[in-house]
Amino acid sequence: MSTTEAGFPAITLTEAELDRYVTHPPTRGLLGGTGLPAATGLLTFSPLRTHGLRTLADATDAPFRVADELRDRLVIGELLNPAGMDRESILLDGGTGELTTAYLFDPSRPRPRPFASSLATLLRFAAVTEELAGLRGRFASLADRYGPETAAEATRRLLSLFEEGAGGEVPPYWKAAALIRPLALAAGPGTTSGLTLDVPARLLDQEFGHGRVVRFEEVDFPATLTHEPTRRFLRETGLPEAAVLFHADTDVPLPTLREYVTEEGADDSSWGELPPPHADHLIRLGRLIEDHSVVVDGRTGAVLTFTEPDATLHPLNTDVSTLAFTFWLLHHERTIDEHLGNELTTEAYDQLAAAMIHTLSAVDPTGTAPGTDWHYWTEMFQDEAGGVL
Repeated sequence: MSTTEAGFPAITLTEAELDRYVTHPPTRGLLGGTGLPAATGLLTFSPLRTHGLRTLADATDAPFRVADELRDRLVIGELLNPAGMDRESILLDGGTGELTTAYLFDPSRPRPRPFASSLATLLRFAAVTEELAGLRGRFASLADRYGPETAAEATRRLLSLFEEGAGGEVPPYWKAAALIRPLALAAGPGTTSGLTLDVPARLLDQEFGHGRVVRFEEVDFPATLTHEPTRRFLRETGLPEAAVLFHADTDVPLPTLREYVTEEGADDSSWGELPPPHADHLIRLGRLIEDHSVVVDGRTGAVLTFTEPDATLHPLNTDVSTLAFTFWLLHHERTIDEHLGNELTTEAYDQLAAAMIHTLSAVDPTGTAPGTDWHYWTEMFQDEAGGVL
């Protein structure tokens, strides 16, 4: 095996290394010629560099509970899932060049899933997905364009490229990428709002329905809500009255966290310590399932969860614009999957969750910020048993 440097490191294999495992001519040509990049933004071939070619049987310490004919598949890489998620391995059939994915050490998820018809196809799929992320190449014309129409156009282009390379049968991983990752374009950067995103009021109205978005008045705000961009957003754009996992506080005026705890928790012995002194500057916007309140810091606009009854605070979103975008993203994902007959949630829930986490992180890195040891959205997206997505 050798590694070459030509802009990006490449992993190549010798004829002797290939002879034992790979008989498919195009695959042999690629692995012995131009080679594979060590990593892309979506996946890594570093296991191939570390271990060389090895079969699924050799890679697992215990019997891998799949059909015997799959035990000769070659483990060549891994999907780069968000931090905290198990990595799914990429398996190569040395005779046909076909690629599948599987979890090597999770007996509850033993079934390999289709991934790509060949290494060349896989590299093309990864390349065009990265073009989308950078709004370059075939997506360059979408640069500086935002809104649901732009997101839909990006999905159409990416899905079309995948269909061309998959004979119309797009594997679940790539279908999730095409349907979910472009949703990051639904709202543009906050050039006028003073927040992370410029979220048009119509975006929420169209998604949740007219009359189902709560917009507040000045008299609804406590004096400690001094962050003007947050006040303006809550007045003009608002939040959905009810969304996946969320119900807004419609009994106005909005209470501070201290007022909420005093009223709701003072007589409940199961509640922990009262919130910190700055609780007067935290304003409750609504509730999430699993005994969490959504609060906004009236001084900075940062959005947090307040966990009941242990009275702990954790970062949730950068501000109310990305909070609203998260509600929109969750609701829109459910609409997409229902249109597909729940194909994504039944065939590739974990891959869908990874795409959702990536999409949210693209506009709001709160969940991946240094020092964030727990993040509500990240945990909920991965909750397959709870059926959040």
